Amino acid sequence: MDRRVFLKTVAASPALGQAPRAKPVLCIFSKHMARFEWDELGEQAKRLGFAGVDLTVRPKGHVLPERVTEDLPRAVEAIRRHGLQVPMITTDLKDASDPAARPTFAAMRKVGIRLYKPGYWRYERGVPAEQTLRECRRKLEGLLDLGREYGVTAGLHNHSGAYVGCAVWDYRELLAGVKPEEAGFYFDPGHAVIEGGLHNWRVSLDVVLPRMKMAAIKDFIWENRGGRWQVAWKPLGEGMVGWQEVFRAFAQAGFAGPLSLHTEYPGGDELPSIAKDLEFLRRQVEVAYGA
Repeated sequence: MDRRVFLKTVAASPALGQAPRAKPVLCIFSKHMARFEWDELGEQAKRLGFAGVDLTVRPKGHVLPERVTEDLPRAVEAIRRHGLQVPMITTDLKDASDPAARPTFAAMRKVGIRLYKPGYWRYERGVPAEQTLRECRRKLEGLLDLGREYGVTAGLHNHSGAYVGCAVWDYRELLAGVKPEEAGFYFDPGHAVIEGGLHNWRVSLDVVLPRMKMAAIKDFIWENRGGRWQVAWKPLGEGMVGWQEVFRAFAQAGFAGPLSLHTEYPGGDELPSIAKDLEFLRRQVEVAYGA
């Protein structure tokens, strides 16, 4: 091999020419394995091939808010015992006045979890949008002030419908002036496509990428039921989300946070359905990030 060929080979080699690209952590949203207790949740998630768990810490979740101090460490220990990560939790916290807020953040710090999803704020008929956003900003600032004491980071989840964040511009306004280590986006391509199917979802993706903390993965189609068009959740790859473009953008941005798999469709809580979606998700990551 002459010198020119050797240099080209080195430049093209991931092992020699460049550092391996960090990949996202593939997690199961524990809502979809609610029938399993903590240890079995970890066991089943590991067997399916997940690297982590997005743990519900909310009413009817795997950890109840009123028992978060005692139970979050126990739940996380049981899951980690199977070699899995718990990089994030999903909460219903919407205000620092929630009696569960401080204990949740304290328990997160104790077990080394940095990321959490707050609850949702809603738009109400008859209330001006600007007024709603001002009130949400006040509540968010309270959560972030408290979270700053414990070193935790909020990820705001864009949800379609009458929710603040149905358009990511809502959250962009709420996050203005907030430090990235205190809060960012928990981006959901499925809900983004529902609210902006032609191109607005792509603009939304561009907006969130610089401070995206985690991503929720689900797919859907529009379905006419009784003369009314409604969202119907589907297995990954059978819906309207352009996953190749989504993951190509994730990879180009260097996103390596948690990907939380959501299986909202009928039968999606069954282990074979979860396994099928995980395989689709894994292939998309490998194509975009490199095997």
